Amino acid sequence: MSTQPTASGIVTDAASGERHIPESKRADGSTRKAIKIRPGYRPPEDVEVYKNRTAENFRNRGKGPVPGAEGLKDDKPAQKSSTSSNKNAKRREARKKAKAAEEGHGEANPSKEEPKREEVDPEVEKRKKVRTLKKKLKQAKELKEKKETGESLLPEQIAKVIKINELIRELDALGFDAEGEPKTETTVTEAKETAK
Repeated sequence: MSTQPTASGIVTDAASGERHIPESKRADGSTRKAIKIRPGYRPPEDVEVYKNRTAENFRNRGKGPVPGAEGLKDDKPAQKSSTSSNKNAKRREARKKAKAAEEGHGEANPSKEEPKREEVDPEVEKRKKVRTLKKKLKQAKELKEKKETGESLLPEQIAKVIKINELIRELDALGFDAEGEPKTETTVTEAKETAK
């Protein structure tokens, strides 16, 4: 009895342990004799080639999935024990419950729904808008002064300078003058007279 041949064709006899290449037929029909192999000899075809995994991955980069990712999929299922994922899961659950309560029961829990239904004061919104407009106007005027002194401005800074008149018009529509101060009755009548 003999075992399976190796890559070089060497067969090991199971009974005696001798290794040999069995006889075979050549293409011309002649017979090739069996060749005995010295004990301990390993032909180059049978020597396992060392494979550097790092070099192999470097050569195969871009051809397959992320190197090392295939091992992670098998080792551990989805890991959901991190603090942030737990918090996010709790938030999602709370949103679902709030939405279900809102749809199903209407006023199910008014104490929790009050922050959502908080009415926005139009006066507060107006003040916020005026504050932002004043800030933009101040920046635009500073940039205009820089431009007049000869400094070069970036394209987005030039765009801010161009918008000065638009910002003043918006402030005027909200009832404020070009400096961002509330208009009094006299300033309103003076503005109308100058417009005529």
